[in-house]
Amino acid sequence: MPRWLKILLITALSLLAALLVVLLLAGNFLFEFALYPDGVFTMSDLFARGNVAGTGDGPDTPLTDEVRQWQEYAADAADWFDAQGEQVELLAEDGSVRRGRMFTRQEHKCAILFHGYAGASWQMAPYARMFYDMGFTVLTPDALAHGDSDGKYIGMGWLERSDVLGWIRLLTDEDPQARIVLFGVSMGGAAVMMAAGEELPENVKCIVEDCGYSSVWKEFGLQLKNIFHMPTFPLLNTASLFSKLRAGYSFGEASAVEQLGRARVPMLFIHGEEDTFVPYEMLDTVYNACASPVKEKLTVPGAGHGAAVGTNPVLYWNTVINFVQRFVE
Repeated sequence: MPRWLKILLITALSLLAALLVVLLLAGNFLFEFALYPDGVFTMSDLFARGNVAGTGDGPDTPLTDEVRQWQEYAADAADWFDAQGEQVELLAEDGSVRRGRMFTRQEHKCAILFHGYAGASWQMAPYARMFYDMGFTVLTPDALAHGDSDGKYIGMGWLERSDVLGWIRLLTDEDPQARIVLFGVSMGGAAVMMAAGEELPENVKCIVEDCGYSSVWKEFGLQLKNIFHMPTFPLLNTASLFSKLRAGYSFGEASAVEQLGRARVPMLFIHGEEDTFVPYEMLDTVYNACASPVKEKLTVPGAGHGAAVGTNPVLYWNTVINFVQRFVE
């Protein structure tokens, strides 16, 4: 082989090796950025500070009497949440512990409420108080690697779907006659949609999801473009590989759409029309994928991500209450 060809091959191989190293480093960075909340620079921090485009966006909500009353109710609910309830624990399938708060009523109606990405159970206080006032025993878990729950990596609803089943068992072991509503917002909405494809006991009477995403792959692909202005391939593929190796799941398998194809429980889908973080278009994607014989959807004009309840609380709660009461007496 000529000397110049050897040099060319060595140079080419060196460049390929360097590119591979860069790709692996970038993929690992993106994995930790998205799913390791204890990292130095994380999406959880950006999200919690409201520095992620599309969170809470949309036109300013007019301060109508209904909105003002809801804001006052939510503030009172936060105080109630801190003062009431008992801590409960769930031993997860991986041997770690999930924790949550229980607000008990002496009836068989139960609601399990799941919070969003970078959140915690206390953020569900207004929803918890509303269901409690409706006569429900309410359980508000902290998700994997959130709040007081154990865990190193965020499951984006996919790993949490097994926790959903665990919390259901916790309630039915205590009360075999429990009639359960599953309710989730954002990542919590994805968790209940993903759980809908599992073998749910007859105790689960209906599911309500608010602004959940169609799949982790789609959502992370969108944020990769929005935050880093980078293409999906090959960075998202590499980050997904690290997720499979370190967190136990790939972004592609974490699909609400696939799970909803096996759903049998009545479902209500909610989305704000101005949501760009989990794009409004995903509402039709998950709704159309749902195989449940009973399904409904609610769109809220002017509402950004997770803001449907605060934008039009009367429409929101009238819809939720009427839907839930059809299946949980």
